Amino acid sequence: MQQGDGLLGTAQGSDGMDLTRRDMIKLGALGAAGTAGASRLPWSSVIEAQVASLLAVSDTPRPFRTWFVRPPVLRPDRTARDQDGVLTDYFTVNEVARRANILPTMSTVIYGYNGISPGPTIKVHRGRRAVMRVNNRLPGVHPSLGQTSTTSVHLHGSASLPQFDGYASDITGPGWVKAYRYPNFQAARTLWYHDHGVHHTAQNAYAGLYAQYHLHDEAEQALLPQGEFDVPLIVADALFKANGQLTIGADQSGLWGDVILVNGRPWPVMTVKRRIYRFRFLVASISRSYRFRLGNGDPVTVVATDGGLMPKARHVTEWRQSSAERYEVLIDFRHYQPGQRVVLHNLSNDNNRDFANTDQVMAFDVSDAPFSKQNDTWNHLPNTLVDSHVMDLKEGDATRTRRLSLQRQSGIWTINGATWEDVIASKFQLLVANPRLHATEIWQISNPGGGWFHPLHIHLVDFKILSRNGRPPFEYERGPKDVVYVGEGETVRVIAKFGPHVGRYMVHCHNLVHEDHDMMHQFAVGWDPGARDPNDPMGAEPHRIP
Repeated sequence: MQQGDGLLGTAQGSDGMDLTRRDMIKLGALGAAGTAGASRLPWSSVIEAQVASLLAVSDTPRPFRTWFVRPPVLRPDRTARDQDGVLTDYFTVNEVARRANILPTMSTVIYGYNGISPGPTIKVHRGRRAVMRVNNRLPGVHPSLGQTSTTSVHLHGSASLPQFDGYASDITGPGWVKAYRYPNFQAARTLWYHDHGVHHTAQNAYAGLYAQYHLHDEAEQALLPQGEFDVPLIVADALFKANGQLTIGADQSGLWGDVILVNGRPWPVMTVKRRIYRFRFLVASISRSYRFRLGNGDPVTVVATDGGLMPKARHVTEWRQSSAERYEVLIDFRHYQPGQRVVLHNLSNDNNRDFANTDQVMAFDVSDAPFSKQNDTWNHLPNTLVDSHVMDLKEGDATRTRRLSLQRQSGIWTINGATWEDVIASKFQLLVANPRLHATEIWQISNPGGGWFHPLHIHLVDFKILSRNGRPPFEYERGPKDVVYVGEGETVRVIAKFGPHVGRYMVHCHNLVHEDHDMMHQFAVGWDPGARDPNDPMGAEPHRIP
């Protein structure tokens, strides 16, 4: 098997390469043709004519030729008590451009947190706060994709204050720094941090600015595998130019790459032991959705959704997952024979573009290697898990129903006919909703278009899916969520309690091409336009020069 570095080009002592000034000039020239005639959206500067990659056959990775890798765990720089006595872990993350060995014959320029993509996993415990200091050390312009390198970090799944939530227009330029504070008071869950810079979120995330963040608590630790058997699994797709650099197609409905990456490596193989594993599935593709299934059709056990543990485990043979959704899945390898290979397949969904090998994701090779059996998570599939306030909400608890329509109008993606450009033009006063603090509301989200799907993300809150087109949600969705897949012609009803913070938060499509083109709006909790905002997302905690 090829031992290429994948996007993890600098992890754990491997040989990632810094970009020299000469590299930047050379790569910038290759992408310069796309920058002419840029419109008001920076996205227009990176449009390419091709849909599939232009790689030669000899340069194209083949499935199951690389080893699976895990992103390294980031250790805190220090731990101290806040003024109110709460223990707080301090982390430093540098946004850096590097070369990584994704392809078998050429290196690719990526943007990475600490120079790797996916970035380092951050692990914290409920009740301990975290401060993440993010230094933007990127070049002024991405050398092949062409976007300006302003960034905003969103910890997706965290009930953060607005000024630390990665508000799209709260951007940090190269050479600047921002410290984000995270409360970590929610139940255990798989979160992820990723770029949210206004109008080029897609390019920044596609270039590699994404990583997982694990919030642990006692209930989750008692019920589910930990350590070696608790595995982050980040799925993305990519397109490449003939020179090995990332490229983006011209279709404003989305990007569908022909190379599937798992933790930054193309179609990897993971060696597993004959026991139960916990996989934290995150789709970091900027557009593609997946329908995952084990090649032999064996069932898996879904135990957690975006917002943490479900009330009851659900056994399914396949599940649909779009950009930004997280599902924690137990796979039982006890009944396979040593030497057996189990392939994870992608059955795909409507309105994806599928290529020769996008029906495969990765493979598991079963071994008879020994492991500790100190607790029963190795051979026990739990049924009853953890109740949560959001999953106990009922329709009768809601004081209001709001309606959100996701549509393309005059070539622009909109929410209720408005865009983020309209929010900017209003000086950030325009709202799609303004629930009172601690109010419970139902949001009815409709997608009347037949040519695309929308994974809608509501910041700040977890919600419960009540129905799809009047029918119950899918089995695997019956846990707390913060992203909902709104399929073609679907109407989905969700319920949430809005809090615990006052201020403005974003709601947007997580097909990041749609978001940048301009399917993002904002709502406010307990705040009215024109009023003083102590949690102003752009003014309360500005970025700084180090």
